This record gives sequence, structure tokens and C-alpha cells, in this order.
Amino acid sequence: MTKADLVNDVTALGDLTRRDGEVIVETLFESIIGALKAGDKIEVRGFGSFRTRQRSSRTGRNPKTGAAVAVPAKRVPYFKPSKELRDLVNPDEAGGDSKDEMQGLDGAGHVDPHHPPAM
Repeated sequence: MTKADLVNDVTALGDLTRRDGEVIVETLFESIIGALKAGDKIEVRGFGSFRTRQRSSRTGRNPKTGAAVAVPAKRVPYFKPSKELRDLVNPDEAGGDSKDEMQGLDGAGHVDPHHPPAM
């Protein structure tokens, strides 16, 4: 999905012009970026949280020449999805492990050849 697709989805939700949709999407992105620049954490319940993480300085390698390169310390943005979002993206894993799944059996009691029962 691109930013233009997101603007189209926002615009389609109500009586909004394309310009209104662009303003809403831009405002949301600018708010997230501004909060991350300030070192704040953004938490959207049911979606996830945005924050920054500190990366230490390190010595890297130039892949072309193999020469050592000093990589300075920096802050990088990080997104952690909520449990609800993870369950929506991976519906098979939602709901936990049943006894049959833990024993390597499918719903009919057959052994799954890729996940044999634990000994």
C-alpha cells in the first residue's frame, strides 16, 4: 500500500475531498515523526507502538573494498505491533496451542508428518 492508496482509503470513508484526505494522512505522519524526534513513544491501542532505539557505534566493512569503516551511534525508529495486530496477521496462531497441536495431531487425530508428536 502506498501513501496515495492510504489517502484514497481515508477519502472514501466519508464526505472528504482528496485534499482533506491528504491533510489527514500528512498530519498523522508529521505527528508520529515529531514525537519520535522528541524522543517520545507513540502508542496506538490495538495497533502497536512506535519508539526509537539507540544503536551503538561500531566498525563496519565496505563491501566493495573490505576496508574498515567507522559507523557512528544513532537513533533508529522501531515499531512493535500489538498482540491484536499480530493475531490478525497470523490467524492460525491466534488462540494458543491446543492439546492436539502440542502432540502433533490434526483435528482428526492424524499425525502431521512435518510436526511429529513430542516424545
